[in-house]
Amino acid sequence: MNAQLDRRELLKLSALAGAGAVAAARAGSNAAETPPPQPDASGIKWDKAPCRFCGTGCHVRVGVKDERVVAIEGDQLAEVNKGLLCVKGYHVGLALYGKDRLTRPMLRKSGKLEPISWEEAIDVIAQRIMAAPDKCAIYGSGQWTIPEGYAANKLMKAGLSNNHIEPNARLCMASAVTGFLSVYGVDEPAGAYDDLDKCDVLILWGNNMAEMHPVLFSRVIDRRTRGDKLTVIDLGTRRTRSSEFADHYFEFKPNGDLAIANGIAHLLLKNGTYDKEFIERHCNFRQDKTAAALHGEVMTFEEYKASLAPFTPEHVAELSGVPAEKIQMLADLFGRRDIRITSTWCMGFNQHNRATDINRLCHSIHLLSGHFGKPGDAPTSLTGQPSACGTAREVGTMCHFLPGGRLVENAEHRADSENLWNVPAGRIKPKMGYHTVLMWEKFCTPTDKGGDISTVWVQVTNPGQSLPNLHKLFKAKRGLEDKFLIVSDVYPTATTELADLILPSAMWVEKNGIYGNSERRTQQWFKMVNPPGEARDDAWQNIAVARKLFDLGHPGMKDKDGKFLFTFKDEAGKEVPAWEWSHYHDINIDKALFEEYRPFSRLKHKDLAPYEEYVKARGLRWPVVQQPDGSWRETRFRFVEFDDPYVKKGTGIQFYHSTTKDDRAQVWFAPHTPPAEIPDAEFPFWLCTGRVLEHWHTGTMTMRIPQLHGAMPFAYVEMHAADARERDISNGDSVLVKTRRGELRLPVWVDGRAHPPRGTLFIPFFDERLLCNLLTLDVTCPISKEPDYKKCAATVTKAGLAASTGSI
Repeated sequence: MNAQLDRRELLKLSALAGAGAVAAARAGSNAAETPPPQPDASGIKWDKAPCRFCGTGCHVRVGVKDERVVAIEGDQLAEVNKGLLCVKGYHVGLALYGKDRLTRPMLRKSGKLEPISWEEAIDVIAQRIMAAPDKCAIYGSGQWTIPEGYAANKLMKAGLSNNHIEPNARLCMASAVTGFLSVYGVDEPAGAYDDLDKCDVLILWGNNMAEMHPVLFSRVIDRRTRGDKLTVIDLGTRRTRSSEFADHYFEFKPNGDLAIANGIAHLLLKNGTYDKEFIERHCNFRQDKTAAALHGEVMTFEEYKASLAPFTPEHVAELSGVPAEKIQMLADLFGRRDIRITSTWCMGFNQHNRATDINRLCHSIHLLSGHFGKPGDAPTSLTGQPSACGTAREVGTMCHFLPGGRLVENAEHRADSENLWNVPAGRIKPKMGYHTVLMWEKFCTPTDKGGDISTVWVQVTNPGQSLPNLHKLFKAKRGLEDKFLIVSDVYPTATTELADLILPSAMWVEKNGIYGNSERRTQQWFKMVNPPGEARDDAWQNIAVARKLFDLGHPGMKDKDGKFLFTFKDEAGKEVPAWEWSHYHDINIDKALFEEYRPFSRLKHKDLAPYEEYVKARGLRWPVVQQPDGSWRETRFRFVEFDDPYVKKGTGIQFYHSTTKDDRAQVWFAPHTPPAEIPDAEFPFWLCTGRVLEHWHTGTMTMRIPQLHGAMPFAYVEMHAADARERDISNGDSVLVKTRRGELRLPVWVDGRAHPPRGTLFIPFFDERLLCNLLTLDVTCPISKEPDYKKCAATVTKAGLAASTGSI
């Protein structure tokens, strides 16, 4: 069967699966265990896996025939998606089969990439590390599987005594992390997707769920078709497809969300509609006077009330652009006890120059009003990557984390981790590494001018397209002869263009894997097909480099008993040389790494079940705790007595990781703060970036799927019709968008699927030919260090000729 026939069969079967999945979902199928994969009448063998795209965690059934993925179905047994998939999910199998898959290691010699052996590639990496271990960094993402991220983290922190490891979750979820930590003392949401099924009001805080998390949004829309009364409120800086389904759309000025949140809190206090009993029993008050402290400073209730006093509806209207009566309406809703409110957000909050603050304020509104701790009452962040939670956050692949929520600056946490890793005391260094923006700034700065990162190994991500201010943070690497960029990937990307060494990686069901989704759900799958050519697992790559360092005599590659840091044994107790590709699959290395990681998960009550429990299930939400009968029970709602096994009986709600050590959450005050860059006479427009329905992140995979590429073949700039008319710009015209950092020529789309207000522009970032991050600024939240991609100053002019990419 050739590739074209495979794709036709995939599309046909996917369409049939979609219809069948809807019927099954309506029938109420809720089976939990996975039947063993068996070929069907057509010879297709089916198995389960989470989707490769986004953080929703939909499960798919993957059909394999003749060593190829030939069909995808929505998994009817999966609680997350109940058999439904979005347009990307139905085509996820085709992501494996782009014509330009990387299949051989390649080293740049005399300016040209030339094929080399894996042995040489591993040696090159090991020699770079041996020469300057403190100047090496690993940069991954929430696309790492849990075992892959764990192996990379162990290699760096327990082996090299080096904390320069980051995921690109720093660019998307770091602010949600600092928000959760500073409010509850532990990262990850207390609620679950179940809240979408139970809430009476759903508030989208700058969150285009209809396009970015369409399967979750379908749960909301499906409730309406069943006759449920549900009010959807969309707060945004531009109208999107989510706005079309909302009962109310409130458009606010950039950074106006800070004022809106304070305005709601002000009215709850003024009107006496806050939940006094909840506050007295479960909350403290904090403020951040220094603007850069995770835990802030204590404030009294009276000080909190006084700080909110200026945020009257009229003043909030001036700051945000949302009419005063709409602020009153929101406060009235939060003041009611007869309804349940769920708030969701994603990059609108997180990619914000005051991102930690707006995360804190949203949590605080829910706490202040008592809309917390009941199904349907929850503040919930949504993630963009399939394992941003499971790998980047829980495994701790960030420069300041250790696995399981531990901190590198905490002596007890370091000692605990050293004990679990069985390495000598002092192996883990107490100083945090460089966060993402600083890591790349150091890498792109000449060594003699302070650029003390000389080697970066990129895995499962594409920073050459996704970093902000690309001229400064990526392209400036060109010409720096002593800087060395290693890239493990599946396709050529904007990052491989500057790579000195390229390693071909296995992808998705070409390897075993485990992801962790947005609602604390850990999901497992098995390898189903072989990777092409010489492509190999990222976890193996890390282990192979570690073994080469061991052979070269690097002391960090031994534990305190003198054994290799990554020692695995088979059932007979014999060591398996997993660093040799021919033996890597002698045992399930994923299982071995996961079971080694599990003990780390208990400190912050993120308990994980044994590996085999995830084999049987469509994911389990942690904490997963063993019951008296030996079964394992997941937790839907944290901190509440009716569901969380760690809440003491009789307390009702217990914030047991409270930063103030008194089982209380923190209600925060943070002032309204303007954006870091504001339009002026030279740059009169706001520029915002984001995603589109058809493509995922930088489009590395989805742009190679013909159906998705055909549906959205190139990037564009959205602008308001009146702004276009004033500049004699028509649909499809080529325009030049400029900021203080760069310029980009691309086609304009007027009155498209979204509608930006006057004076604003929107460019999606999926198209590697039209890199909108050449324009964005690298200003970060002072606490989370996450960049603000959503607002900078720009100008737009007509370029004259039609855009070469086509017309819209």
